[in-house]
Amino acid sequence: MQNECKLSVITINYNGLKDTCALIESIPHDAETEIIVVDNASRTDEATAIAERYPHVRVIRSSENLGFAGGNNLGIKAARGKYLFFVNNDTEILDNWHPERLIARLESSPKTGMVCPKIRFFWDEHPIQFAGYTPLSSITMRNRSIGFGEADHGQYDRPHPTPYAHGAAMMARRDAIEKAGLMPECYFLYYEELDWSMMFRRAGFEIWYDPACTIYHKESQATGQQSPLKTFYITRNRLLFAKRNASKLTKPLTYAYLIGIVALKDIITHTLGRRYSLVKATVRGIISVDGKH
Repeated sequence: MQNECKLSVITINYNGLKDTCALIESIPHDAETEIIVVDNASRTDEATAIAERYPHVRVIRSSENLGFAGGNNLGIKAARGKYLFFVNNDTEILDNWHPERLIARLESSPKTGMVCPKIRFFWDEHPIQFAGYTPLSSITMRNRSIGFGEADHGQYDRPHPTPYAHGAAMMARRDAIEKAGLMPECYFLYYEELDWSMMFRRAGFEIWYDPACTIYHKESQATGQQSPLKTFYITRNRLLFAKRNASKLTKPLTYAYLIGIVALKDIITHTLGRRYSLVKATVRGIISVDGKH
């Protein structure tokens, strides 16, 4: 690869100039690291504003919103790094930034294709958001983020394999991406990192959690908590994930659970709360499982 560098940091910006600038300013800059910002067709020309403010940052302006996966795939194609670190724009690196340790984890075995740092929430006393995942249930497609909501007392400071990466912060080897494939763009928003993790595992790679670095996540600054947008994609994409990944034996039970229990409960809850836009978004999510958005 021409002008290859060691590490490419890739983030997606969508009407999030303030958060994106805060992230850029929190990343120590050196000659072996490039920072790539993909602007996913923000309403105003935030790409130019970022490029003018940070000359060392490579800014790619997409003429359309390609979603989380599409934006990251655009970044992958432009990146020069041997290792690619995908990080949400609503995160900051307050301390403990040691990307070389995550790289060392990736280099420790040819089977290690992806690694995630510890992720803590940005607010209050920075409780833990992610210290690895438990496996998904074959029926409910539910799992648990290890350490979620706990105060960080160092109880999750040992690296270990995790079945899935966390989309807010994940580093991958370029050669592993080339073997596993690009992020699946059918999701547009949410669940794509879980599906991508499945693709990595089917390609023979392991995914690791390594607390050598810590990322602080503001969470849902772009879509809002319980917005119709988030409700639609969460509903649709958990069904789409099951369609793509559940076994033939369990898929009917999974659909029955996700539609007859989870979605129905959401519809009742939103109706009782008079959140009719969320009711509509849930119903749209159920009937849009063909992958279109």
